[in-house]
Amino acid sequence: MTPTTRIVNSENPVSAQLPPRTRKKRRILLWTLAVLVLLVVALGIAAQIAIDRVEPTLRARVIETLDTRFDSRVELDTFHVSVFRGFEVEGDGLRLYPRRFTTSQPLIAITRFRFRTSWQSLFTTPMHVASVTVEGMAINIPPADQRQSAHPENPAHPAPLPPDAQNQATQKVASNAATATSPTPPTPATRPSGIKIFVDQILIANTRLVIGTSKPGKIPLDFEISQIKLQSVGPGQPMKFDATLVNPKPKGDIHSTGYFGPFDAHNPGESPVSGNYVFTHADLATFKGIGGILSSTGKYQGPLNRLIVDGQADVPDFRLSTGNHPMPLHTVFHAIVNGTDGDTYLQPVQAQLAHSHFTVTGEIVKVPATRDATGDHPKGHNITLDVVMGNARIEDFLKLAVRSDPPVMNGNLHMKARIFLQPGDVPVPQKLNLDGTFDVDNAFFPNDNIQKKINELSRIGSGHPKDPDLHVNYPQPESNAPAQVKGDFTLAQGQMNFPDLTFDVPGALIYLNGVYTLDGSKFDFHGQAKLQAHPSQMTTGWKSALLKLADPFFAKQGYGTVVPIEIHGTKGEPHFGLDFGHKDPKPASSTP
Repeated sequence: MTPTTRIVNSENPVSAQLPPRTRKKRRILLWTLAVLVLLVVALGIAAQIAIDRVEPTLRARVIETLDTRFDSRVELDTFHVSVFRGFEVEGDGLRLYPRRFTTSQPLIAITRFRFRTSWQSLFTTPMHVASVTVEGMAINIPPADQRQSAHPENPAHPAPLPPDAQNQATQKVASNAATATSPTPPTPATRPSGIKIFVDQILIANTRLVIGTSKPGKIPLDFEISQIKLQSVGPGQPMKFDATLVNPKPKGDIHSTGYFGPFDAHNPGESPVSGNYVFTHADLATFKGIGGILSSTGKYQGPLNRLIVDGQADVPDFRLSTGNHPMPLHTVFHAIVNGTDGDTYLQPVQAQLAHSHFTVTGEIVKVPATRDATGDHPKGHNITLDVVMGNARIEDFLKLAVRSDPPVMNGNLHMKARIFLQPGDVPVPQKLNLDGTFDVDNAFFPNDNIQKKINELSRIGSGHPKDPDLHVNYPQPESNAPAQVKGDFTLAQGQMNFPDLTFDVPGALIYLNGVYTLDGSKFDFHGQAKLQAHPSQMTTGWKSALLKLADPFFAKQGYGTVVPIEIHGTKGEPHFGLDFGHKDPKPASSTP
């Protein structure tokens, strides 16, 4: 037998041992992989060539769209297109400079933006983008004197309307705002031909909005918005927005939805806006001297510089540090807000504090830090309010402002006053200024010591003493002598000044002037007591007979007795007495 000869492949012994059919399949697989690798490389090269060609085209589309939309010169630091995670676009350092603004600041500055789209959308005009994400945006709206109008008939400084026209315009906008149950988008404008990109939605994180003002003594309005979602961001169309921000002072969360635009690049204050808002968990303790958690809801509508706002606010635990008695406060308000400088005009506010109703009108105006002969004045808000109370209780306001419990006086309160609250890092009672008149009727004093003296004054003044020693049998609480207190007042630095105070009970009329501190630590009043009874009628027996000789000396102005008096001490220990030694140049009043 002839021996079998075996040939061995020394270079690839394993492959040589495989059957011929298997070796053939392996060669096919290797060639296929090689072709695929070459194809991927070719596609990568082709994609890079496409990106190199598409990137400047798409960059030009972005710039042309923004240029047309905002009539602005556009600067864009970096712009990249990637296909590794779909067709993704990313840009950094985007700035828009409106051509008609005489300012070196950009209207809009964006730190970074990105979006995705499809290859097919590149070949359509306008190109469709579902969503754009923006990180870090600053919007700087310059003062009116740095904005130029595109048309002579629409100047940057429009002439003021006549009073009748202003009233009609305000009433019309207010009527629209009052009847609207939800924000209504303004009518879209004609689509500009230069718009190359249509965006369904923009998501913006960390926005700062600064609105400048050319008014002397005003500071810019500054907002920080944590998140904004804009929808239907089409050419010439109003944008639907959903915004969330943390209000710095008082600190709280604001959520607002509505419509903004179309944006008027030449006169931003005329851009229309409408929406609803919810303001929750606002801690009033941010302001020194007051406290409570505020919540508010409302709606607004109109151009940005003349917004009509209607809403309500509730503080279930409103308190002042001087009194520290939490009390429920409810308000319903109608206001006109200038969104370009932050000035707010209340027209009016209907308020309810505990059992007291009152009406407030006035204004809240931002002011810068200043220095004059009286010292340094910090920036903040000047608040000027006119208050009218026709159905109120004096004890509600005394309880709010004074720590004494129960309040020193109860009664029906009627008041007209002007309130001025200036900015400053001091407690509210120390920077609160009041000037007004008041009238309290059917007043009585929960403090037994005070009310007993009032009852005694009424009995003696009426000429009805009970014994020779003037010891009066005090009436029961239900038979307290009704009192009326009225006068003028001013408040400054936590101290009430009464230049003309009248206290009237049956049988006695008292005129006083003096001061009273809100913390109740000081009473200091001087004036006259005018009693119906003669001195001889205020006692009995031999003292009465003896005093008849003095009756003519005390009878004045139609009263049986007129004597100078003083009230001083503290809320817990007031002291009443004659005041013959006090040199008062003139009584508080000389007529009833």
